[in-house]
Amino acid sequence: MATTSVSPYKADFLNAAIEGGVLKFGSFELKSKRISPYFFNAGEFYRADLLRAISTAYAKTIIETSAESALEFDILFGPAYKGIVLAAATADKLADLQPEKYEKICYSFDRKEAKDHGEGGSIVGAPLKGKRVLIVDDVVTAGTAKRQAIQKIRKEGGIVIGILVALDRMEKLPSPDGDDSKPMPSAIGEIRKEYGIPVLSILTLDDIIGGLKGIRPEDDITKMEEYRAKYRASD
Repeated sequence: MATTSVSPYKADFLNAAIEGGVLKFGSFELKSKRISPYFFNAGEFYRADLLRAISTAYAKTIIETSAESALEFDILFGPAYKGIVLAAATADKLADLQPEKYEKICYSFDRKEAKDHGEGGSIVGAPLKGKRVLIVDDVVTAGTAKRQAIQKIRKEGGIVIGILVALDRMEKLPSPDGDDSKPMPSAIGEIRKEYGIPVLSILTLDDIIGGLKGIRPEDDITKMEEYRAKYRASD
């Protein structure tokens, strides 16, 4: 089990991610060509117990954040494809955990291609016009998909108030000239700066490293600490 260096619901989520094979350790080549000692794939949350674990973690992150700051929204938006089930499951879990506030909360998602028959359009679920929208997705890599989601929501008249992801890798973007020794911001930091909205996460890389101490081989933790030191974002 994860240690108490993270809050109980984060520890539960971390345990579920490890036991379900969502969080793996080893050597993984990323899109950036960096070799990472860990890999997180939210697409592996396909079992009912794992879906329950991630939706509970999203919901508790929202509830915890709402208690500390003003996080008011009308709709959870899940970008296609992974975000669809994440938004729907999180809406259901919010209504379960705090029905007095979230029983009527709505969710929406987008189509990759607009439908030109039937109800038509590119959005499925609750209409976005004039509504406050919280985007729910797995991770932010380069930020391209989140920018596209924001554009779609704004085009429909929605107001994006924030983004919630499962994991913040706290990793800097690749330098344009390929020199990874240079300080660079993270994709999450750039979105915060560009749009002036909060980007929240269930876990950060710091949380994972802290939560793994005592339950994973010391070599795994050392490799993750070295990776963090080498690629940590400047923001």
